[in-house]
Amino acid sequence: MTVVEFIDNKAPQLALYGKAFLSDELDFHEVQLYLWDTLEEWQLLVPTGEAQTETEKVFWHVLHSFSKWPDWMIRGNHYLRKHIDDCCDFLSLGGRMPAGCIGIRP
Repeated sequence: MTVVEFIDNKAPQLALYGKAFLSDELDFHEVQLYLWDTLEEWQLLVPTGEAQTETEKVFWHVLHSFSKWPDWMIRGNHYLRKHIDDCCDFLSLGGRMPAGCIGIRP
């Protein structure tokens, strides 16, 4: 599996998890489990030096956000909540990359 295939597979899943969390349909713990499972799968890949796409940058940015911020902060901070929501929209629908996404591969 290539990096592009990995991101193309995982990005829509992350968007679904993020949207479900933001709409109180999924517990934060489930998002955390997805995050760690994804990182375990990532470790099995050997990146070949492919440049990061905008989708990949947003993907890592959202994963980092869910690992950095506690659930109450994401839900309670209107700016952060909107930013993650916009990023999830981008991951699932495409369009213009949200500003401030600086996701880097682990």
